[in-house]
Amino acid sequence: MSRLNVSALSMALGLAFGTCAMAASMTEEQYKAGRDAIAAEAKGEKAACGSFAGNARDICKAEADGREKVARAELEAGYKPSVDANYKLYVARAEAAYAVAKEKCDDKSGNVKNVCVKEAKADRVAAKTDAKAQMKTSDARKDAATDKRDADYAVAKEKCDAFAGDAKSSCMSDAKARYGKT
Repeated sequence: MSRLNVSALSMALGLAFGTCAMAASMTEEQYKAGRDAIAAEAKGEKAACGSFAGNARDICKAEADGREKVARAELEAGYKPSVDANYKLYVARAEAAYAVAKEKCDDKSGNVKNVCVKEAKADRVAAKTDAKAQMKTSDARKDAATDKRDADYAVAKEKCDAFAGDAKSSCMSDAKARYGKT
């Protein structure tokens, strides 16, 4: 992979983290059906690799394995959306790309092969690092939102102290509902 691909992958990670967070959860039946479909498709893809020989077969198998792992990670991220699930999805993508790139390097020899393998490893490290940074940024935003909500709730509680009796109870109930406190 070239450095341009790493940059493109980095941008894609940023966009994907944002869009995956908006994805709706799926039902358990949809999840099971998706899991079965992934397994069936992977089996077919791996069987199709039998028509190749040598390293072409290895590349085909690496691509099929990678697609299966990424599809499973996408399914998990759709079934139980979370920052961690999204991180695992991007790691699966990085590992799949690495496995394919490494197999493609086997067609080369000598220093060219060594350079190819080092580039593949560097691209994998860059993709995983970008995913980790994105995850931490997402966690930091979540923490900041929680802190802000807590501070706003404290202000609302203080404002409710100006009331007495039912008015104060009503004010506190409204504040708890507004800021997600129980």
